Amino acid sequence: MSTLLELKNVSKIYGELHALDHVNISVERGEWLAIMGPSGSGKSTMMNIIGALDKASEGEILLDGENIATKSDRELTNIRRDKIGLIFQQFHLVSYLTAVENVMLSQYYHSVPDEKEALEALERVGLADRAHHYPSQLSGGEQQRVCVARALINYPEIILADEPTGNLDEKNEEIVVELFRKLHEDGTTLVVVTHNPEVAEVAQRTIVLRNGKVDHETINPNFTGQIKHITLQ
Repeated sequence: MSTLLELKNVSKIYGELHALDHVNISVERGEWLAIMGPSGSGKSTMMNIIGALDKASEGEILLDGENIATKSDRELTNIRRDKIGLIFQQFHLVSYLTAVENVMLSQYYHSVPDEKEALEALERVGLADRAHHYPSQLSGGEQQRVCVARALINYPEIILADEPTGNLDEKNEEIVVELFRKLHEDGTTLVVVTHNPEVAEVAQRTIVLRNGKVDHETINPNFTGQIKHITLQ
């Protein structure tokens, strides 16, 4: 495998507060990495910087060999569009658009909306029969699966998920993690921020942040990508 993402001495400073403090992390192409840590440890700050939603105060962020830390806001917008798939705890679906239209909206900013491709993305996450439902007609788990389809539609280099199961019950959490397993099996690079140890232990590797620094990391010696209970049909 080759390195897809690398953070070199990355800091994010707000006055006297170091939200991130000289963080060094690398992610191999095709790897599944979980990031954990207590509230205020820097998890979301780091995810926003990796996702080109925010800029580091110091350091380099190399994505596919390109230092995105030096890019303009417009260039970062293009990087998000072309290389990064984002999934959040809050679904950020447009309420007056159907599931398939929400997926196509992501295509609009990348290329040309293609309903057939959007329907295929929804089928991939098990929602072909809910394609023409509005967010209010979908369960929380179904809405998050629409978000996964939306993140996949432009074939990103990396999927970044910030607490993707935080608003889900146990059953829907298992469905979303099973989707991640399938994505990883297909070669997708995944970085997942989570507070849930059961979600983190499914990943290949876990990094724990504390006070803006990498406290420690663990390798899952029994990595299978399988969560314990159900399988998405």
